[in-house]
Formats: sequence, C-alpha cells, structure tokens
Amino acid sequence: MVFYALIRTFAPRMKYLQTIAKVLMPLILGGAILYWMYRGEDWQSIKHVMIHEMNWTWMLLSFPFGILAQMFRGWRWMQTLEPLGEKPRQKVAVNAIFLSYAVSLIVPRMGEFTRCGVLKRWEGISFSKALGTVVTERAVDTLIVLLYSGIILLFGMSTFGTFFKKTGTSFEHVLSGFSLTGWLVTAICAAAVLLLLHLLLKNLSIYNKVRTTLHGIWEGVLSLKDVRNLPLYLFFSVGIWVMYFLHYFLTFFCFDFTTHLGIGCALISFVVANFAVIVPTPNGAGPWHFAIKTMLILYGVVDQQALIFVLIVHTVQTMLVILLGMYAWARLSFTKCITLKQ
Repeated sequence: MVFYALIRTFAPRMKYLQTIAKVLMPLILGGAILYWMYRGEDWQSIKHVMIHEMNWTWMLLSFPFGILAQMFRGWRWMQTLEPLGEKPRQKVAVNAIFLSYAVSLIVPRMGEFTRCGVLKRWEGISFSKALGTVVTERAVDTLIVLLYSGIILLFGMSTFGTFFKKTGTSFEHVLSGFSLTGWLVTAICAAAVLLLLHLLLKNLSIYNKVRTTLHGIWEGVLSLKDVRNLPLYLFFSVGIWVMYFLHYFLTFFCFDFTTHLGIGCALISFVVANFAVIVPTPNGAGPWHFAIKTMLILYGVVDQQALIFVLIVHTVQTMLVILLGMYAWARLSFTKCITLKQ
C-alpha cells in the first residue's frame, strides 16, 4: 500500500519530468552530434558556397517532391480511415500531416499523436481509431523500407561493408558481447518490467482506458484488409518513398562536388540515412548528417565538402517542413470543426 501511495504522490511530478526529458534529450543529442561534427569549421566557406557556388534551381526543383511525399501520406491515410466509416476532408487530412512533421521537429515522434488530435478536433474522429491507422501505416512503411533496403544492400554490399568498418558499427560485434547468461538475464528483466507495468496500470485505475485505446488501435490495424482501392493504396505507399528519394537525390545537382556521384550513391546513402534517423533527434539532425557525410566520403567527396552538403541540404529541407507546418496551422485555423462523433 505504501508503494502505491508513493506512486500516486510522485506520478504527476515524474510525468512532468518525463515530458521535459522528451523535449530536451533529443535536442541535446542532436546538438552534441552536430557540435562534434562542425567544431572548428570555417562558417565563412559554408556561406560562400550557399551564395556563390550553389545551384539553387535544383534545390527549388526538389521541393515539390518533398511536398508530394507528405500529400501522398495524407491521401493514403484517408483510404485507411474509410473502412472504419470515417471520411475526413482532404484538406484536413493533408494539413494534419504537414503539421505533424513540423511538430516532430520539436518532440520527435510526437507528430503521430498530433495528426490524430487534428482529426479528432476538426473531424470528430476517435483518437484511438486514427492512431490505429497510423500503426498500420508504420507497419506498411517499415515493410517497404526493408524491401528496398534489402535490394539496394545486395547491389551495394561492398560499400555497406566499408561503412560499417569505418563507423565501427557491426551487428556481430554488438551481439558477441552477450553470453547465454546475458541473454537470459535480459529476457528475465524484460519480463519483469512488462509485469510491473501491467500491475501499475491495473492498480492506477487507468487499465480500462488503456485497454479501450488498444482495442481502437487494433481496429485500425485490421482496417487495411478492407481498403477499397488497394492498388491506389500501394501506389501512394511506394510513391511516398519515391518522392522522398527524389527530394533528396535532386540536391546532388546543387553542388559541383556531388553532381557526378550518380543515382547509385544517392540510393545507398538514402538507405543508410533512413536507418540513421531512427535515433530520436529533431528531423534526424545529427545522425542524418553523420550517415550521409560518411557515405559521401566513401564515394570520394572531400570531408569539408561533405559537411557543407549535409548541413545545407538538411537545413533547407527542415525549413520546408517548418513552412508547411505554418501553412497547415494557418489553413486549419480557418477551417470549420465538426462536432465529435458519438
């Protein structure tokens, strides 16, 4: 009883501290990596490249593909919601996506909840149902990423091997540190944590609420089999990643030192960057820079030029995300809300 009383006393404070940590830790991590990469860098040379050497036409040409990637995601989301009896307005669904990406710059992964909140407020759609469809999307996206990563990996195995060697990343090296006893202890600890979480949720009187939410999520996951136009859904799903790639690839033509690298380098570095941004930092800042820079160096780009490329490209593309988020917020502010459905 004393244990649960202490939990009830400190839970609100812990929740507050966790919220602060979720905001600060990604910023600190991303900032630390960027500081380590750009310490002592000549910022005047970066400014000179941006003003006098960079071809901004190609950067501007890449913008429509970045915008289309997010729009495809919004249109696909509408298809996933339809089997659940929900038909959000197109402008609300797409602007929810725009806004979610901008919010994720502040708190990584928070954008998923933001877009579900937008549908609840403007369309009256159940938050848990919308979140379930987001889970479905993530599952589909993960499958697509794994498929094209596997294909590109087969054709670029030697380059990946060099990347892992230079960065010190090796699955064999990581796994070799675990003995049989280590694996057993890890499994026991994981089971204990899950059991403790189950008991805490049940005794803190939110068990039923969580169970209801999980049920709504499961409904969303099952919705994929009922998508009316599956070919169109698949077109949007593949198109999202094609647009992301073109948004990135066209930036190669902005600089003299990357324009000759070709689509092979772009594909392999794109795959590496996709896995790098799993690290929770705002828009992948830090891990994305490090991964792309390393790959460019493997293809013969000078270290300083690689640093300039990743800094300018990531910064400009992040600014595009911010502008789209601002546009979405303004557009939604003038959009009429629909009463929450019962």
